[in-house]
Amino acid sequence: MDDILNLSDYPLNQLESEAGRALVARCQADLAETGMFNLTGLVRPAALAACVNEVVPELEANAYSHAQEHNIYFKKTVEGLASDHPALKTSRTSNRKICGDQMDGFVLTKIYEWPPLAAFLAAVMGKPRLHVMADPLARVNVMTYTHGETLNWHFDRSEFTTTLLLQAPDAGGEFQYRSGLRSDDDPNYDGVAKLLAGEDDELRTMPLSSGTLNVFRGKNTAHRVSTVEGSTERILAVFSYYERAGVNFSTEDRIKFYGRAA
Repeated sequence: MDDILNLSDYPLNQLESEAGRALVARCQADLAETGMFNLTGLVRPAALAACVNEVVPELEANAYSHAQEHNIYFKKTVEGLASDHPALKTSRTSNRKICGDQMDGFVLTKIYEWPPLAAFLAAVMGKPRLHVMADPLARVNVMTYTHGETLNWHFDRSEFTTTLLLQAPDAGGEFQYRSGLRSDDDPNYDGVAKLLAGEDDELRTMPLSSGTLNVFRGKNTAHRVSTVEGSTERILAVFSYYERAGVNFSTEDRIKFYGRAA
């Protein structure tokens, strides 16, 4: 894996070493302070080029085009909120994506399935263990955004989200987020409405470079990708890990997000 990942700067497979412990501590500190951490340049340039060369033909030939008008919760209604509450303001998301079952044997899948990566994420997140997802569609996704496309405000289902930027666009396509906007005990609907109105001073923008692994608390962090500009697509991989083994999406969720059930 050393020819794929920069294990000199990021000793993911040596967590018991002094350098490994320091890496975990640094990422934990970043997570506590900003709600995320980055491993910039984790994927070596040649391996990154191989990832792009493998996924682009599949994206061009067999991607699922997804376009949706949605609120931040991806729900038609939210119990306790009137339909005209500003926290339910809608926006449009559009992109194309491919699923894990379309990337068997790809370099990207090898990275996702490499056990030390899951062990490293578990150590940073304070989990006994993390498992790759069983769902053949949802376990690894690659999404691409062309000129004028965007991923709009939303919360993720999982406690934390792991992404790998494969290709940055010419302009736009910046990751914007608001950490800790809600909690399990407080949905903070007024705070959500303030963010959607563009009035939240704690909104942050994180420019990411290609080859960067980004991890953030997706469940309680509102986030979006600004509109992509130019002829170079933004290509992003999403890795899904869970504390329990054997996790699958429902048929309904598969159809909603991928346009197919199997």
